Formats: sequence, structure tokens, C-alpha cells
Amino acid sequence: MAAVEAKRSPHFVLFPFLAHGHVPVFLRLAGLLRALRPGLEVTLVSTPRLLGSLTLPPASPPVRLHALPFVPADHGLPPGADSLADVQIHQFITFFTASESLRPAFEKFVSGIGSPVCIVADAFFGWTAEVARARGASHAVFLPGGAFGNAVFFSVWEHLPHALTAADEFPLPDFPDVVLHRTQIPRFILSATGADPWTAFFRRVIASCRKTDALLVNTVRELEPSGLDMLRRSFGVQPWPIGPVLAEPTAPSSDSRDDASIIRWLDTHPPRSVLYISFGSQNSISADQMMELALGLEASGRPFLWALRPPLGFDAKDVFRPEWLPAGFEERTARANVGLLARGWAPQMRILSHPSTGAFLSHCGWNSVLESLSRGVPLIGWPLGAEQFFNANLAVEWGVCVELARGNLESSAVESRAVVEAERTVMGDTAKGDEMRRVVAAIARTMEAAWEAPGGSAAESLEGFLRCVEP
Repeated sequence: MAAVEAKRSPHFVLFPFLAHGHVPVFLRLAGLLRALRPGLEVTLVSTPRLLGSLTLPPASPPVRLHALPFVPADHGLPPGADSLADVQIHQFITFFTASESLRPAFEKFVSGIGSPVCIVADAFFGWTAEVARARGASHAVFLPGGAFGNAVFFSVWEHLPHALTAADEFPLPDFPDVVLHRTQIPRFILSATGADPWTAFFRRVIASCRKTDALLVNTVRELEPSGLDMLRRSFGVQPWPIGPVLAEPTAPSSDSRDDASIIRWLDTHPPRSVLYISFGSQNSISADQMMELALGLEASGRPFLWALRPPLGFDAKDVFRPEWLPAGFEERTARANVGLLARGWAPQMRILSHPSTGAFLSHCGWNSVLESLSRGVPLIGWPLGAEQFFNANLAVEWGVCVELARGNLESSAVESRAVVEAERTVMGDTAKGDEMRRVVAAIARTMEAAWEAPGGSAAESLEGFLRCVEP
């Protein structure tokens, strides 16, 4: 007599893109899956160097790690460039296409798993949907970004709407209610012809993602109903909003300023008085923009904490040069205790959680947006690339962001007086500032409630997704 087979959750294979903002979010997703299904088998797949840089939270059984061989130099990339942060902007497309070389090793790994499998991959690895079909596995694309930002970003790559008109403003062909301005189009899309490597890569990504069984989205159902509907219409599958999925705070690297000294500096300032500035780990503003921003910060007189990276066009690992800032800027602001420059890494979540932090001047990468709003900190937006322009647009619509500038092209000017005005609007005792703080506090409560049990919308979505992929 045949035994009745017990219901068993599949082995989850998580495959984040090779970028510092993506891997920790996938690792956090592993923890959330385990919280709903204790003992679930989860393997995180990446390159040896990226996996070696991870600090895994304690878990039983532990999250497994599987390394796929990747030799950047074989693709014309610098040795050791396992992450997008390791290359300069002009090398991004080379890195993107090189990442597709991971497919044979990934196929071999998945084929060797004996139990049922569910692959959860980054959109950049949308080709894993084809691997899943060949294996008879379930598949989901996990978007670490937001619903609206991703829907618009994919639409722009698919249709290149700015190339269809000479006008500065134009609607999206598939979402005509969304009207964009030419200044919101990232630099590599502006120069795209439809026959270039960038367009070819992203159209491959979009076509592959449309073969998935489900979309997991790092957003909150109550905040992005229209963006989620846009994704559903674009990809033809149900999106599961499971956000906010916030990465665990990371430890500082050995050459970073001691984060304890940063917190001690914040401790010396009154509540909501400090402007935190960071443009993320993969981009920077130009040298001229950096100079003008510094002049504006000094002119405002408000305390600021700036996570500095070399300007656009320079290696992120270069030593920061004094000539990129006004003469004596660091010394003057430090002497007056109004400025602190943190070169490279900064403990962002600890900074945003500190009561003296009053606003965040950000590139509006989605992780940064979620982290800021979850801590009740309003934004001053300066989007630089990818879907950041559309994230900033959404945050402005929500009433939690004032946009200071767009992009880091030579034509993207910012004046010091605009910096002063943006700070005054967001951080000052103004009607606009008061309203922004009220709205961002409400959004923070909504984000917290999404993972509260029972009945939180994110917890319900992840449970619904699990039930769909369990045999």
C-alpha cells in the first residue's frame, strides 16, 4: 500500500543581482521565509567574493550559500569586480552582460537539487524563469525596488518614448496617465537607439521576466496600489507586495570611520537638526555639483553629515581629494561642529534612526527611500540614474520629498541657493515642513503595520505566495 506523501515546502533558491543593495535584501527575504516556514531549506546563490563578504544572521538550519564561478577579467572587467559597485558607470553594460555568463553554472546547480525547487531571482536574472521551466520548478521574480518605479523603468526601456517626440514631456505608451519629463530619463536611455547593447540587455530582461510565475515586490500594498496594478498589467502575473523588506544593518569595513564616532557626533545636535547626505554605493554627483552642494550646505548653517564618495568619473576607491570641495570647507565646518564628512561607508540605518536626523538628501534608490520613510525622515531628492527618477516622483506625490536636482549630466546644474531653500523647506518651521513630517510619520506607521501579526498586508502576501508554490 502506497504511503501518503507529506506536504513539503520546496527548496528555495534565491539569486540576487551582483550589487550591494540587492544581496542584503535577498538575505532578509530568506529570514522572512524562514519565519513563516521554520526549517525551510534556503540557498543563496552568488559569486564567491560577494558571498565571502556576507555576515549571516544565526539560523537553524543556516541559510546555505552556493558560489557560482565568475571571473570578471574574462569579460573585460577589472579583476575582482564581482559587484556593480566595483566598476565605473561606463562599464555597467559590460558588467550586466557578463552576469549572463552565470547561467550554465546556475543550471548545473539547480539540476542537482533532488527536492522540489522554487527559484526566486532578481529581475536582472530573469533568464532563470527558463531554467525553472526546464527543471519543472516554480519561479518568482523579486523586485527589491518599488512597484511604480520598476513599472515605469521597464516601460521606458521597452518603448523609448522620449525618442518618439521632440517634446520635453511625453506619456508612456502603455500607461498614458504617466507623463514624464526628458530630465527624468536616465543617461543611457537618453542615448539609446533601440539597437544598442543597453536596450538589447533590458529588453531581454523584460521578455524573460514575463515568463515568471509570480512577482514579489518590495513595497507596501497600502502605499502603491496603482503601481502594483501597473506591474500586473505589464507582466500578466499577480504581484505580491511583501515590503518593506529592509536589509539588516551591516558592519563597517575596516577602513571606514568608526560608526560610534558618527553617532557621538549626532548626539551633540538637537532633534531633527541634521541633514544626512548620501548618493548610494553605485553613483556620485559631478565635481562641479559637489562643489556647489558644499557651498549650499555651508551657507545654510544647518548641521550636516555627508557620506562622501569621489565625484563622477573617478574610481570609487580613489582617495578623496581636497580640491573636490571648497578650500577649507571640511576644517571650517568641523571647527564649528556643523559638518561631518564620512568617507565611503556610513551606518545609514543608525543615522536615520537617530533623533537628531531631520532629513535625508538622497539619490532616491529604493532601499534608501524605504529606510528613510520607515524611520519617519523626509527626503530631499536628487535622483541620479535607473528608476531613481521615478522613485523621487512617487515620493513627491506622497508629500514626503522635495526634489532638489536631477541627474549628474553636465546639463544638470544645481545652485547653492537651491540647496539652502530645499533645506529650509523640509527642515525648517514651515507649513510645508510640518505637513511633510506629518505625512512621513503616517507612512512609517503604515510600513510598520505591514509586518505586524495578525493581518499585516506584507505577511499575508508572503503567506499567499508560499501557498501558491507549495506542492
